[in-house]
Amino acid sequence: MSIDAVLSRISEIRSRIETLQGGTTVPTAAGSAAASSSAFADALATATGTGTGSATAAPAAPASTAAASAAPATSVDAGHGTIATGSGATGDDVVAAAKQYLGVPYVFGGETRAGMDCSGLVQTVFKDLGVSMPRVVPDQADMGVAVPSLAQAQPGDLIIPKGEGHIVIYLGDGKVLHAPRPGKDVRIVDNWYSDGDIATIRRIVPSGQEAAAAAAAKSVPTVGAAGTPSTTDLQTAALKSLLAGSAA
Repeated sequence: MSIDAVLSRISEIRSRIETLQGGTTVPTAAGSAAASSSAFADALATATGTGTGSATAAPAAPASTAAASAAPATSVDAGHGTIATGSGATGDDVVAAAKQYLGVPYVFGGETRAGMDCSGLVQTVFKDLGVSMPRVVPDQADMGVAVPSLAQAQPGDLIIPKGEGHIVIYLGDGKVLHAPRPGKDVRIVDNWYSDGDIATIRRIVPSGQEAAAAAAAKSVPTVGAAGTPSTTDLQTAALKSLLAGSAA
């Protein structure tokens, strides 16, 4: 295919793109040859990975900035009225981390595998996931966001009964994990609290469902305002068509 034919094809494709987006038809190949040639060179360089397009490459980000953006946050303080997302942990991770302490004996004030109490267990579990939590139940009961009822609770949420004298980790399916009292160990039991018994249910990190929904939303292709493919998608498709025609 000659260069004139290539330029003519580019002009035709650009006109089609403009028409799809409700714009006006671009000038003919003769009137846009220089711009089309430059655009084609840049697009071809991008598509083939040769890096020989006519456009000047954007300056690279400083190494320190790139490293900072690439490194995920490893810890975050839980806060009132907010979901802690900095560690990347989800409610499912809370459940998995808590189960590692099954069988640890109850020790008032304890925070280790040698022994722990209910709030020590909660603090330690979140610490394992890179999330900083307060130490005692009244403070833990003020973290995260409130879940309206047991029907809306998700695995990893915290249930605090009225009086704030205890705290348990909800596992889903009517089960909770907690450090009960002296003489007992960390265990999984049926949840015995009703909504009327509960002071608050707190969600400290995103639930597994919320994290999955967020990940799915990020994977949806970009579309134009009218629901049509974006300009970038149309231009990519056009370039592929042009390259296929040139090779024929």
